Amino acid sequence: MTTSSTRGERTAIVAGGGIGGLAAAIGLRRAGWSVTVLERRPDLGEIGAGWSFALNAVRAADALGVGDDLRAVSVPTQAGATLRTPDGRYLMRFRPDLDMALLANHRSDLHRTLLAHVPAECVRAAAEVTGIEQYEGGAVVAYRTPDGPEQLTAEVVVGADGIHSAVRRSVFPDASGPVFQRILCWRGVSASGSVWPVEGFQTWGRGARFGAHPLPGQRVFWFLTVRQDQPGARYDDDPAEIRHRIGDWHDPITALVDATPPESILRHDIFDLDPLDTYTDNRVVLLGDAAHAMTPFLAQGACQAFEDATVLTAQLSGDTDIPTALAQYNRLRRPRSQRVQRLARRDPKISLSTNPLAYGVMTRLTQMAGGAVAARKSARLWDWTPPALDQHHANPVEGE
Repeated sequence: MTTSSTRGERTAIVAGGGIGGLAAAIGLRRAGWSVTVLERRPDLGEIGAGWSFALNAVRAADALGVGDDLRAVSVPTQAGATLRTPDGRYLMRFRPDLDMALLANHRSDLHRTLLAHVPAECVRAAAEVTGIEQYEGGAVVAYRTPDGPEQLTAEVVVGADGIHSAVRRSVFPDASGPVFQRILCWRGVSASGSVWPVEGFQTWGRGARFGAHPLPGQRVFWFLTVRQDQPGARYDDDPAEIRHRIGDWHDPITALVDATPPESILRHDIFDLDPLDTYTDNRVVLLGDAAHAMTPFLAQGACQAFEDATVLTAQLSGDTDIPTALAQYNRLRRPRSQRVQRLARRDPKISLSTNPLAYGVMTRLTQMAGGAVAARKSARLWDWTPPALDQHHANPVEGE
């Protein structure tokens, strides 16, 4: 058995090397902790397509010291305040002087940027967590590698290993698993320069939503979400199925699908989690999707993970008592993140309705309400201020 440090610092194990796990590792290292990241996949590169970040996530990234890096791999997108119908009519249009653009980036670009802040010796790939045993003062994490089983001890274990979290299953075996939300989503990124410029938009159809965000390098991330009664649907030709679903929707929707290499198109069933009773158990804490996986309809999943990492860092700074600090993290994070989680589950019940009457009422009310109402709704999500982080014990990190 080994420990996660040989230098006398406080020690943490982060299960999961995605965006949330890396953000937590960066924050804890800046607070003086020795951190080991265990990533199940052998390839440390992030899979996926694109996404967008609102002001609350940018504030959290700034607090963690990576805000400039986030901005450097991102471009503004107007998709948060530009809403259209399939025939091209605007229900809501971005107002440059009033609306705030989101920041859009490719997942792999952001992941690579965050990974550069965590020394290579702190990250173990192909390390799948299989169990956790707590004891007074710490925990033992069992994990499997290509060379066989291993164990690692630390004072804190952070479960940032996604919606199917092994940490959550180990510590909270009675918690319910992922819940299918009757939604199927395709995602893709157009070839550089093929369809450009695109400022960002969302299009609401009956039982379907298409969205597009510009990305650096004159690429465009797009998604199509549709109602799907059962998970596991498979199609011989995903691009053809997508074209069938969007029909003659307005430009440049079909052009974006046509400009995307078919083999790169991703198809996922959308699951979330029922709210958990707690995010912590003594020395173990959950973060991001492991704690509060949500549907993507508010574009807040990764944003909430950044918030989690910032609050966790603040609570574990200095010489605080660890169980007390984690209990405070739970008290601060669970109400807000679960409110966002509930809103993200509720949104598609309306915006993905297949009922013609409901769709008509929704689009008329959205057009009548205009951008001011949408801005007030967004502000309630984005109006979050990160805690001050104590940088007194900060470790140097690569790239600084």
